[in-house]
Amino acid sequence: MSSHKQPILVFGATGQQGGSVTHALLAAGWHVRALVRDPGSPKSAALRDAGVDLVPGNLADPESIREAMRGVHGVFSVQPSSGQGALYGVSDEDEVRYGITIADIAVESGAGHLVYSSTNAVGGGPTGMGHFDSKARIEAHVRALPIPTTIIRPAAFMEMLVMPGFGLDEGRFNFFMRPDQSMQLVAVEDIGRIVAAIFADPVRFGGATLDVASDSVTGQDLEALFTEAAGRPVTYARFTDDVLASNPFLAKLTDLVDAARLSGNADLAALREINPGLLSFRSWLAGSGRKAFTEALGASGAWSYGHA
Repeated sequence: MSSHKQPILVFGATGQQGGSVTHALLAAGWHVRALVRDPGSPKSAALRDAGVDLVPGNLADPESIREAMRGVHGVFSVQPSSGQGALYGVSDEDEVRYGITIADIAVESGAGHLVYSSTNAVGGGPTGMGHFDSKARIEAHVRALPIPTTIIRPAAFMEMLVMPGFGLDEGRFNFFMRPDQSMQLVAVEDIGRIVAAIFADPVRFGGATLDVASDSVTGQDLEALFTEAAGRPVTYARFTDDVLASNPFLAKLTDLVDAARLSGNADLAALREINPGLLSFRSWLAGSGRKAFTEALGASGAWSYGHA
């Protein structure tokens, strides 16, 4: 348990990654502060009830970021991106600007440690996809900062697999890999636990870039695991050529899996030493992912991720 009296500022605390980090830091005994757009929203109220200090503001307002960063020990930085679709209305340039602004104000405010969440697609040159290459630009800026920094590169979220549109409601599942091709996945709750461990050991993790995943699965594994969890057959197949031809976004992601840019290079054994409770996809499906999976079995709809 941390006894550090200075708070850690968490961006995106009402979202997936930031929410996971917030809960893990609270469980580890940290004081947590969050920048929130609407302090009166139900999600903000839940954070306040959990003991989080809320500061009203938004990523486009540097003064609110400065206020939120006053006197912090550390900062967890994550930004919305164009890859999350029209809901957020964020361009790639917006994301870069927000990420760099947070980093620079962390230095200005005397923060002791900045943890930036990127993506495992970064590394090895441009991907040709704006919402990945924007993170490479932020990474380059973060590495040059004169304070301790850590970059994490999460794999594809397990939570993404139970979004509508992959065919689970029709007894099938279509995804990026060939049936015998493997891809790493991460449970969002594991991101929080790993980030809490990073803040607890800045000497070990300062200056590090860490690929983060929870498990590695093939298409055949997904077929077996979904069938087991559903109690009825769920067949697996890669997206068809017709689907990929009609959806350039999916096609580019599939190409990146084939090029080993999205298949993942995380050292799962080393991550288990950091987080002994690292979740397998089977255990995630049986636990925190169960509700979303059950809903996906009965939820039709188009695949909407990334449609900005």
